[in-house]
Amino acid sequence: MSEKKDDRFPIDTLREIVLNLPESPGIYQYLDKELHIIYVGKAKNLKKRVYSYFSKEHESGKTRVLVSKIRDIKYIVVNSEEDALLLENNLIKEHKPRYNVLLKDDKTYPSICVTNEHFPRVFKTRQIIKNGAIYFGPYSHVPSMMALLELIRNLYPIRTCRLPLTPENIAKGKFSVCLEYHIKKCKAPCVGKQTEEEYCRNIAEVKEILRGNTQALLKSLQTEMKSLAMELKFEEAQQIKEKYLLIENFRSRSEVVSSIRHEVDVFGIETDEQVAYINYLHITDGCITQAFTFEYKKRLEETPEELLQWGIVEMRERYKSKAKEIIVPFHIDVELEGITFTVPQKGDKKLLLSLSQLNVKQYKADRLKQSEKLNPEQRSIRTLKELQNLLHLEETPFHIECFDNSNIQGSHAVAACVVFKQGKPSKKDYRHFNIQTVEGPDDYASMREIIYRRYAPIVAEGGNLPHLLLVDGGKGQMETARQVIENELHTNIPIVGLAKDKKHKTSEILFGFPPVAVGIKQGTTTFHLLEQIQNEVHRFAINFHRDKRSKSSLQSELDNIEGIGMKRKTALLQTFKSVKRIKEATEEALTAVVGKQVAKAIRKYFDEEK
Repeated sequence: MSEKKDDRFPIDTLREIVLNLPESPGIYQYLDKELHIIYVGKAKNLKKRVYSYFSKEHESGKTRVLVSKIRDIKYIVVNSEEDALLLENNLIKEHKPRYNVLLKDDKTYPSICVTNEHFPRVFKTRQIIKNGAIYFGPYSHVPSMMALLELIRNLYPIRTCRLPLTPENIAKGKFSVCLEYHIKKCKAPCVGKQTEEEYCRNIAEVKEILRGNTQALLKSLQTEMKSLAMELKFEEAQQIKEKYLLIENFRSRSEVVSSIRHEVDVFGIETDEQVAYINYLHITDGCITQAFTFEYKKRLEETPEELLQWGIVEMRERYKSKAKEIIVPFHIDVELEGITFTVPQKGDKKLLLSLSQLNVKQYKADRLKQSEKLNPEQRSIRTLKELQNLLHLEETPFHIECFDNSNIQGSHAVAACVVFKQGKPSKKDYRHFNIQTVEGPDDYASMREIIYRRYAPIVAEGGNLPHLLLVDGGKGQMETARQVIENELHTNIPIVGLAKDKKHKTSEILFGFPPVAVGIKQGTTTFHLLEQIQNEVHRFAINFHRDKRSKSSLQSELDNIEGIGMKRKTALLQTFKSVKRIKEATEEALTAVVGKQVAKAIRKYFDEEK
């Protein structure tokens, strides 16, 4: 082992170590300046794999940080890639290196324990004690485990007490029968009413059920039943038949596929930026006997293939699987002795893979919902990330702006801009515009004016432009916005067009130049976000337009009269309720509100108007 080194340990020295590595399968360990293991990896060719860390500049920032912290390298040569996988898995669990994927297994799922004692007990537990007992599980779906225990209770009279039932204690008569005996749930081995040999035959059958080997057990029961019937022991044969029917009913309800009669492991995987979700199913005689979904927290730029390899080793070791076939969703570059990897395209094996993928997708969705309840902002960020991926944007659109025009036959033309930050409305940043350079109903010219007025000052001052620009309209509106942004302002903002149908609902999302429809499904959170932004800008523009029309109506009737300001105008409207009633009011009625002189002016104005 190299002695402790300081932060200035040269990279060239590490390269010298690498050049002396063997070209054999094995595992490598990277150590930091404190000689702590910070990363463990496996390789078919140690020299080639480790050399790749020091022979090029890595795109991933995390990988660059890892390489910068390496001060020494240890390695272990093994006989095969399978041995390397197992050793890597064990070392990661033992040392928990900082830069390795972290198995997120914070839940303690229950198992079924068959104790190692005279007259073994069968019960559920969350503690694994290495005292010779056999554990089946863990079971991630507790109701399934309870149903299995209930089946065993109905099939076999197994004791539930914790008494030390040694032959000596039973012979001395230390115990007495309990309620379980009287209700025929136990045959009272505590007082010698059931032999240990008979009891252990039941336990052996229980183990076969827990292993999922119901097919062999059913054949054995069927043979025993026929044998008893031939001996004219019909009452005992009936008891065996009832047991047979219970197991057959359970097996038929558990069976997923009928054509697979050997043990199979099935793995499904889903990933996102931070976490990989892996589902494991163990199939015996066409029935699911184990099902578990777990997470790996990513540390570097691990590929799905690497993550799945670790998951396979972890689950097969945890569940002591002896299956000779593993069904996976894609090819993985690993060889395990005596194991066949299958990527099914159709048939029952494809059905099993689809079931595993369905489970892992549901698990991922449930975890996201849980995390979003604890952190509502996470939902918005995930939606924005999905939008980024759909549009292939360079940046996540944390800042989105949307524009809309509003006018009636060209009168009182206005426009509005709404701003969404982190997927939420930022109302303090909303802006509305009076159209200044356009006469008549010209939406394209209005869009050109407001885009320029909005962004010209920001570009001139070097301010922050939005990550995404939405326009309420189709290809024409998008092209108008693009010309202003690229040709006049000489900058670049991704532009999305939001087209509506005849019912004035968002129907099509357009992106790119020339614009094409983007396949964002209606009902998804991403579609709802864009729809929300479009509805919000329309609401904001309509309200501004309505306010302007209202003010214009009042101005044309009252603001032209000398002596009427805002206070008198408000008092008149509060008293007479409308401009029409003010026109029809007598001078005396007006005098009571605004005084004699202004009342005369009002009557004179409206009389001359007539």
